[in-house]
Amino acid sequence: AKSDVLWSGFDEQSARGVALLRDGVDTKEALTSIGEGLTPDALALAITNADAMGIAAELDRDRAVRQFHLQREIAARLVRDGVAPLVAQVRAGALSAAVLASVWAWADRTAAGRSLPETLAEALDGA
Repeated sequence: AKSDVLWSGFDEQSARGVALLRDGVDTKEALTSIGEGLTPDALALAITNADAMGIAAELDRDRAVRQFHLQREIAARLVRDGVAPLVAQVRAGALSAAVLASVWAWADRTAAGRSLPETLAEALDGA
């Protein structure tokens, strides 16, 4: 499917970050790693041209699915680390939103020329 092609690079890096979370790597470090191997690809092009390509709604749906997947994984990690489940869900929601917001900012060049890992680190600090 078109969606699988657009998201393949992100999905690969996200799986890497989730594996690090499961292995006990620091949460911020694990999430920042998602951006370390991501290159400007079809997803970045699609984000930049979503309206012209007529795929903005599809990208929004796909983004939400991936954000929730990350939230679930981050929350599970936080609970394993002793955080109360509700608090873990809230923190995980903010952290997962930071990851996807960073990808969007980097792709549409609102990240002021910073690399994706730099943009991710800033967003995660804000979360």
